[in-house]
Amino acid sequence: MSALPHPAYVYRPMTRADLPAAHALSVQLKWPHRLEDWAMLQRVSDGFVVLDGERLIGSAFTCPQGDYATIGLVIVSNDYQGQGIGRRLMEHALEACQSRTPLLNATLAGAPLYASQGFVEFGRVQQHQGQAQVPALPDLGEGETCRALHADDHTALLALAKAASGLDRSEVLRDLQVEHAVGIERDGQLRGFALLRPFGRGRCIGPVVAEDLNQAKHLIGVLLAQVPDAFVRIDIPADCGLSDWLEHNGLKHIDTVAQMALGKPPQASGGVHPFALITQAIS
Repeated sequence: MSALPHPAYVYRPMTRADLPAAHALSVQLKWPHRLEDWAMLQRVSDGFVVLDGERLIGSAFTCPQGDYATIGLVIVSNDYQGQGIGRRLMEHALEACQSRTPLLNATLAGAPLYASQGFVEFGRVQQHQGQAQVPALPDLGEGETCRALHADDHTALLALAKAASGLDRSEVLRDLQVEHAVGIERDGQLRGFALLRPFGRGRCIGPVVAEDLNQAKHLIGVLLAQVPDAFVRIDIPADCGLSDWLEHNGLKHIDTVAQMALGKPPQASGGVHPFALITQAIS
């Protein structure tokens, strides 16, 4: 039987003033998120916190993305585990989804809890990171070129991002701090792209959208060449085919999480596929 809610705990929407204390929760778990990473998520999501008096002891986010909403950074302070706080936070996060289908990425240990709430696993995500070697670039297909992306590519980039993920990425991608953006073009049409961003302990590559594995490797290799000495993280669908290649190039597989949905999961369309997430909290 789950613990009854503690009457003194206050659950309310997150504000910008809560960010330092909320960030401290992820530091406690040794997660790499910077305060800036929390701030970005708070801007594009509905955030929730729980307080014991003045002390912030838990957090959760719901990020609306079209017909879906992603739930992330559901954290309860170690001192308050086992009191049903995480379940109450999930109730707030699910309510904020409204009619959207909820999605989340769960640790393999935490997946049974979400399964008990009706979530069903539909895939897995592998976290790779390290100081990468700059790989030799695979040749592109006939008529394909790789180039830097600019502001006038934004509409085409958004369309590819939605086709690959099934999610409306307009608000999320508008808020990302992007250092380098590259794309693959064929017959005057953008057919894939990848973004390099500050995140956590260094840089993050994602999202990566491409028609095939060869395009994805080329895009990632171009971005790795921009930061040859940096610590880089990339979160990939486990079945996308990149894992061995990333390992060979210094980005070690260090963790796996379960992709879960409370309803029908999104599907890729338009001949493109996701090869890297934005973050696990946003997918």
